[in-house]
Amino acid sequence: MSPPPFRAEHMGSLLRPEKLLKVREAIRDKGISPEEAGLPAVEKEAVAHVVKLQQDAGFKAVTSGEYNRTRFWGLMWDEFEGTIRLQDAEASMFRLYHPDVVSLIEKDRKVMPGDSVIAGSKLKHSATRSQSNLHELELVKASLPESEWSNIKLTVITPAWFHMRYKQGRAYTKEAYANDAEYFADVAKVYQDELALLYKAGLRNVQFDDPGLAYFCSDKFRQGWAEDSDNIGTVDDLLDAYIALYNDSISKLPADFHTGVHLCRGNFIGGRHFAEGAYDIIAQKLFTDLKVNTFYLEYDTGRAGGFEPLKFLPKDKNVVIGAISTKLRELEDKEETKQRIYKAAEFIAQGTGETRDEALKRVCISPQCGFSTHESGYPLSEDDEKKKLGLVRQIADEIWGEP
Repeated sequence: MSPPPFRAEHMGSLLRPEKLLKVREAIRDKGISPEEAGLPAVEKEAVAHVVKLQQDAGFKAVTSGEYNRTRFWGLMWDEFEGTIRLQDAEASMFRLYHPDVVSLIEKDRKVMPGDSVIAGSKLKHSATRSQSNLHELELVKASLPESEWSNIKLTVITPAWFHMRYKQGRAYTKEAYANDAEYFADVAKVYQDELALLYKAGLRNVQFDDPGLAYFCSDKFRQGWAEDSDNIGTVDDLLDAYIALYNDSISKLPADFHTGVHLCRGNFIGGRHFAEGAYDIIAQKLFTDLKVNTFYLEYDTGRAGGFEPLKFLPKDKNVVIGAISTKLRELEDKEETKQRIYKAAEFIAQGTGETRDEALKRVCISPQCGFSTHESGYPLSEDDEKKKLGLVRQIADEIWGEP
């Protein structure tokens, strides 16, 4: 069987069943424990159901649907030693031009709602505390024969998630780190340890979810960065630092551990998107310097620009074209979408000197984002979701005729 990425892919999160949502609501609203609410059994049942849903749709890289999480980034950072969780943090801590901060900030209250994490002391990985990703992996493994464990995909938040949103020097306390370089070095170490833990448990396929990389395509974010006198260096210096952080984080992975990064533009509550701007401005640097195996790119609307930047994709890397919307119920035209995939392959071929058919060997198709990056509030039903996944599978079969 071929390794990931597979011709038909999806981005990880899937619509939660009502039974699971009600249990989580009871835990939150009544203040009872997960065990009292019956969460372990409901969670196990729900993950088994969503694994079967993916298998029935013909998908190999199955996920938990992110059913163990409230938000797409999960609890991984909360489990690192040295972190402080902030609730309703002061707006002055944040880059108010950062796209998801712009969307979520409560201007009248001057706070950032919900949980956020900073480093209060030196970051360290704890195998006893870092259990959420492992728990998620074990639930999916329990729903599959061992021969298929290597296909499981686990989504993990970008190492830069709790840095980019904060003002210069505010991702950590002064007591913890003197500068970004010190902070990034420890972030890379905890990611190395987390990935080693997951590899030992059988994981062979990780997808980093990274809205931040897509923000570098945004003129508004770039302008906001340039006008912020607190920043050190240019916005492209920051991109370089994040690429180095990624490369350091995955530097110790065995050769059979597939890595991918999803440049997420958003499918938040109500189908909101966060980022606009073509990939052109970062494509050459990103595709050349970032040492992941696969790039998951969103191409569901014109906001992402054209396929021209794909000419910079090296011969040893793959691209998954996110051509199917998870924000709109309307089903895309199959033949039109197939032509878009062929067009993407033509640009890759232009850059590498390959034929279109040769370039197609490194192309896959997917929805542009997850179906439920937060636990609730999406315009699609499970039936819509199945139709979208079915369309992805059908297009993959007709173009490549393989998993």
